Amino acid sequence: MTELAGENLEERYYDWAVFRRIVQYLKPYQTLALLSILLLLGSSLCQLAGPYLAKVAIDDYIAVGNLEGIDQIAWIFLSILVGGFVFQFTQTLLMQYIGQNVMKDLRRETFAHIHKMSFSFFDKNPVGKMITRTVNDVEVLNEMLTSGLILIFSDLFTLVGVFAVLFFLNWKLTVVICVIFPFLAVATHFYRVRARDALRKNRSHVTRLNTFLQENLSGMRTVQLFNRQKKQVNDFESINRAKLSEDLRALHYNAVYVPSIDVFSALGIGLVIWYGGGEFVQDQIQLGVLVAFVQYLNKLFEPIRDLAEKFNIIQSAVASSERIFELLDTPEEILDPPKVKSQKIERGKIEFRNVWFAYKKDDYVIKDISFVVNEGESLAIIGATGSGKSTLINLLCKFYEPQKGEILLDDIPLSQLSKKDARAKTSWVQQDPFIFSSDIVSNIRLGNNDIEKETIELASRSLGTDRFVNKLPDKYLNSVKEKGSSLSMGEKQLLSLTRALVFDPRILILDEATSSVDTETESMIQNAIKKLVLGRTSIIVAHRLSTIKHADKIAVLKKGELVEFGLQDDLIKQKGVYYKLINFYNHR
Repeated sequence: MTELAGENLEERYYDWAVFRRIVQYLKPYQTLALLSILLLLGSSLCQLAGPYLAKVAIDDYIAVGNLEGIDQIAWIFLSILVGGFVFQFTQTLLMQYIGQNVMKDLRRETFAHIHKMSFSFFDKNPVGKMITRTVNDVEVLNEMLTSGLILIFSDLFTLVGVFAVLFFLNWKLTVVICVIFPFLAVATHFYRVRARDALRKNRSHVTRLNTFLQENLSGMRTVQLFNRQKKQVNDFESINRAKLSEDLRALHYNAVYVPSIDVFSALGIGLVIWYGGGEFVQDQIQLGVLVAFVQYLNKLFEPIRDLAEKFNIIQSAVASSERIFELLDTPEEILDPPKVKSQKIERGKIEFRNVWFAYKKDDYVIKDISFVVNEGESLAIIGATGSGKSTLINLLCKFYEPQKGEILLDDIPLSQLSKKDARAKTSWVQQDPFIFSSDIVSNIRLGNNDIEKETIELASRSLGTDRFVNKLPDKYLNSVKEKGSSLSMGEKQLLSLTRALVFDPRILILDEATSSVDTETESMIQNAIKKLVLGRTSIIVAHRLSTIKHADKIAVLKKGELVEFGLQDDLIKQKGVYYKLINFYNHR
């Protein structure tokens, strides 16, 4: 199996399997798709009629000097041209409409599926890869639907129709030109295999470009601060050159294949002139038939000549579809229990029973941890970086599942709760809260329209968030920039605390909400936290001991193990790890 930039290039899907799956997305629009195919059939018949009318005009009127019927043939020809235009125009509109809707449906399905994935999925897959799947790959699939897959029906109608007419006109001459088709089939197979490989790798390079670009734009401050611009540009150029190489390889195959079609077309016409000319001299064939044969032969090679372009579109779409379907076929690692009844967390009791967890097999970062936090109690979790503090919170929120042991909320095992129920009454105020590029109200409400604006304003006044919100030009309707870049860290923290309050959680998680703010803002946030934790079970992930002085219980972690747990006063009396940390902190 070949790996390229985190891409699995192993062929898990085959063309027909992909086509069958793509067709499933046409089901809601099957009536329109069928109408489009019928319009294509009408358009193809109009194209086939032209050379035959020329044959009739030459043999039945021009050759015998009867010019009276020429006007009638001309009017019929004009009517066919108008009919062909109407058929093609309507069909194009229909297919564009179908393609845009299928693209919308697939984007929505892909986006929704990504949201079902557990955190372990995002640990392995970069953001740029997901962007490529949802945007670029879906767009390529739309090109196939509108310009490739359905138009194949037109080419098939044309090919079948041309052969039928050719056999009708002169079967011997038709057999003669069939000599070139085995050679054409070999050339097409040669082109197909190599072009597909180049196109599939090209899509992987698109993912690399998107991932690298997204990462650099997000980390632009760090890049510029450490003067890494030149290094990053050089790295980008390396990826860019790799993509160019695959682009040129695909173009090389295209440059060989397309002229070869013209050569086969010329050979076919040469055979018609050589054999058909001899038949005409011997009065075995009419001139009109010979002229019609040449015209039909051009029409026969038109779809074959277009095959290179359609093949590029189809194979790009097949490669993109493989990647989309691979994502959609990626199973959820954390599944909701089957046929589970909705259960609400009313009290907020938390219990860990002999919990073990490893991000990688047998490399446990949480080892046999057990503790209980009763309703309304506060627990401070302290420990060095990498001791497992954040992992415990991730397990509690059901972002990961433990390999051993179990976690209970209100004495209900998390494994028996759906993800929605497990998280419904939990709010997590993170150290660096995420702010969406929307207005203040939307960032607090997070799409829950049941939360009234009056509730938001009341919570803001209670926590002091209104002090900075009322200074904004549009107050609660004021838009904030991407990731809240127009707000200070303290303002983002107050916004995050207000968000937690309006959702009225039973369990509140505070991940060192004051670690990146000034003293005055820290005092304001601490006052807001005191109000927020009242009557709620709270967990404080502590990096500074000053933030845990009011906690009921303390959990001390060391290398994934719970080395101390209990009431704060009891741990101080034991003069263990927590006692030493307190002394160290007080004597700094």
